[in-house]
Amino acid sequence: MARVISVEAERFPIAGTFTISRGSKTEAEVISCAITENGRTGRGECVPYKRYGETMEGVRGAIEAMRSEIAHGISRIALLGAMPAGAARNAIDCALWDLEAKISGTPVAHTIRTVPLRALQTAYTLSLAEPEAMAAQARANAQRPLLKVKIGGDNDIARIRAVTAAAPDSRIILDANEGWNDDNIVANLAFAAEHGIALIEQPLPAGHDGILRHIAHPVPICADESVHEAKDLDALVGLYDAINIKLDKSGGLTAALVLRDRARELGLGVMVGCMVGTSLAMAPAVLLAQDADFVDLDGPLLLARDRVPGLVYQGSLVSPPEPALWG
Repeated sequence: MARVISVEAERFPIAGTFTISRGSKTEAEVISCAITENGRTGRGECVPYKRYGETMEGVRGAIEAMRSEIAHGISRIALLGAMPAGAARNAIDCALWDLEAKISGTPVAHTIRTVPLRALQTAYTLSLAEPEAMAAQARANAQRPLLKVKIGGDNDIARIRAVTAAAPDSRIILDANEGWNDDNIVANLAFAAEHGIALIEQPLPAGHDGILRHIAHPVPICADESVHEAKDLDALVGLYDAINIKLDKSGGLTAALVLRDRARELGLGVMVGCMVGTSLAMAPAVLLAQDADFVDLDGPLLLARDRVPGLVYQGSLVSPPEPALWG
């Protein structure tokens, strides 16, 4: 029997407002797909991202355009050549992984050799705001071991000071979302180092980060927007100390595994991150992140409503997915 795919656009409200240097949103817009064969169904979810030119309509259309290939049993490996990296390929790839697990009875974790699985400590993200408001967010979450703080404005030194004072026992990642520039990066890095920051994500715009090769890194610097696939990595050696792998950038778990392994070969640290999505999007990333240096899979914690069943979070610990969810 041929495989059949269904595609659905969904919206999940965010608890409050989520703000980064590029703007704010109050809901997570996701696209899910389900691939069915002989009564068994695999599911995947993706989050289209405007920063990469993606729209809900465009991503949905790209998934729909693969109906014939999916019906004829396209493999995950063949999918890498049939579609570009991005959200659409991610949804299909993860649905194929889930379907294969259901058909074979072999969990994805066994296939990618990540057993035994363990609960992971995820970062919890604080939205960009004025220093006083960010301090209030940090104070309310000061019991969490790892905070990810969105920055990228003109007043970031004040934000760093406010957040570190409000959550003195938390390790802190700063995520500038390309919001710094050549004129302020040296001073911002030095101030971050003085305040014990653990990692800084993508301080400069992708493609305009050459200065990173020539300045000190008193805090490790992690590429996010600058890296999508393994082919991007050679050019980043000497610029960055780590990379942030997101399934929506790499185009699925299959490509993400290759990216992770190549990063390790090159001596780069690994963070596994996410867009703001539901537990269905996070589940494969939890498996990928089993040996990551930093984990940022808090998407469902930022939502007012998640899928049921979803991942189990206990504070900042996220447990591996149950088969009823994925994998």
